[in-house]
Amino acid sequence: SKQAQLMEVLKKEVRAMLIAAKAGLTPEQLEEQYVAMVCKPLPLRDLGFQSTLELVTQMPEVVRISSKNGTLILKAIADDSTKGIAKLVANQKVKTRKASKKAATKANPTFPTKNSKNPQSFQTLSARTPVLPATVKAELQDLLSSSPLLLMDLDKAFLRRFGRAFQYRQYGFLSMSEVLRSVSDSIVVEQTKAGSLLVLRKYLASTIEHEEEPQASAAEMPPLEPICETESFYQAAHVMDSEPSVQTQAVDLGVHINQVRCWKVEGKRCNLIPALLPGRVSGSGFEQCSSTPEIPPDAVQDRSLCSLPPLKRRCLVGVIVEFIVSPSQFYIHICSTEASYKLQDLMFEMRHVYSHKVASDKYIMPESAVRPGQLCCVMVSKWWYRVIIHRVINDQEVEVFYADYGHLQIVQKSWLRFLKWHYLKLPAQAIPCSLAWVKPVEGTWSSAAILLFKHLCCFKELVGIVDEYVDGVLYLFLCDTSTKEDVYFHSVLSDMGYADVCGENVPSQEFEELNPSALYVQPSGKQGNAEVVEPDLGLQQESRDADN
Repeated sequence: SKQAQLMEVLKKEVRAMLIAAKAGLTPEQLEEQYVAMVCKPLPLRDLGFQSTLELVTQMPEVVRISSKNGTLILKAIADDSTKGIAKLVANQKVKTRKASKKAATKANPTFPTKNSKNPQSFQTLSARTPVLPATVKAELQDLLSSSPLLLMDLDKAFLRRFGRAFQYRQYGFLSMSEVLRSVSDSIVVEQTKAGSLLVLRKYLASTIEHEEEPQASAAEMPPLEPICETESFYQAAHVMDSEPSVQTQAVDLGVHINQVRCWKVEGKRCNLIPALLPGRVSGSGFEQCSSTPEIPPDAVQDRSLCSLPPLKRRCLVGVIVEFIVSPSQFYIHICSTEASYKLQDLMFEMRHVYSHKVASDKYIMPESAVRPGQLCCVMVSKWWYRVIIHRVINDQEVEVFYADYGHLQIVQKSWLRFLKWHYLKLPAQAIPCSLAWVKPVEGTWSSAAILLFKHLCCFKELVGIVDEYVDGVLYLFLCDTSTKEDVYFHSVLSDMGYADVCGENVPSQEFEELNPSALYVQPSGKQGNAEVVEPDLGLQQESRDADN
């Protein structure tokens, strides 16, 4: 029956999730993990269950239920096909100091040859604590930007602000103190009589405070309506002598315009450019006003983002996997402090600018601009993201590609805005990737293989070993160094019977069908406004012998 088939699939999924959680999960955490990984809630009603606990009690061969300090803990019971993975997870370390020593002792790295199934003796990087996604870190900083917050009040404040609980365990953290250590570059913990106080570092808080001052430039403060003879309109007109250029067009947030042209209209002093006025100036003032809104001169219309510079072959680089379709199609972020700060700064600035209704309304896109290939931005949960329109669904909806994160999503047209030229500088941060040297045993990746790959990658910093680029897709090996023994993902997929190690890179079928990055993002070097964002030198390492 359909219920029996659904139950069998669910057992495999639940076992995989619990195996990946060394300390086990509570029923609530299992629900959250399932939604995060499968993108839908547990099918309790479809199977006739009222609760998650009732469901797992019907899986005695899959789930072991225990109690710790009055809290129910669910742990996996491994079967023959998952004992190897369970052993790897059981060997996972809580502390990673030994791993750094181990990495330091590996002095002579070698790279895999086509005759070797498992690349051994890579010079690995020291194991690191898990990493918060950039959006979540930005949310924490935003939460603390107005005032410090007691640690005991963090959960309630986060839920009230963003409409969801702060579930740090789903990002791979074991405790809140581990989370705070990972964001110590921007958040300080101070001990007070009331308890631990979370404070945003002064430099960041002062930056946000400076941005909040009512001194936005004219570019961010356009007129509310085309009423020509108002002082607010005169002060709101944007100064622009020529067609916008990357170097001169965009005005940074909070910077005053020092050079303006001045005219007198009916005895009033105003800062404006005649070409931008909806009416013309005569001896008696404005003769006519147009009610047709114009596209702002600093709105991106016919430009594209560029990609990050290609990584050198056989280099090691710290990566975080941001979005996964399968082992043959996923997107990564490079673990670079510089890149991380630039993306966070971009998100903060975009939120500040577009959150002002006057400025946001100025960049509303007319219907003629809502077309495939158009670079713009979209608001989701109060944050703004750079996107490219992939296709128009209907009169209200479009499908967009998130250039900095790698996924497609259907959004409302009304959520879109023109992207300012200033936000075109940072290269697209998502790198399209495929796991090197593997292919699915059955022609396509099974749901179990994809789920296992997601668990291996889940919210942790990994070591990527660059193999080559094929048609703009980066083929690399992935290695988890947070265990006693380095875990190479292509070997795990092969050992589990999900993949064949073929010693060469088979073109990704998924990317051949659709590669939004190749469609909409220009290769590095073809965009004059691109800023090079290199990985940290401590992460990118070349082989001592490139021909070894």
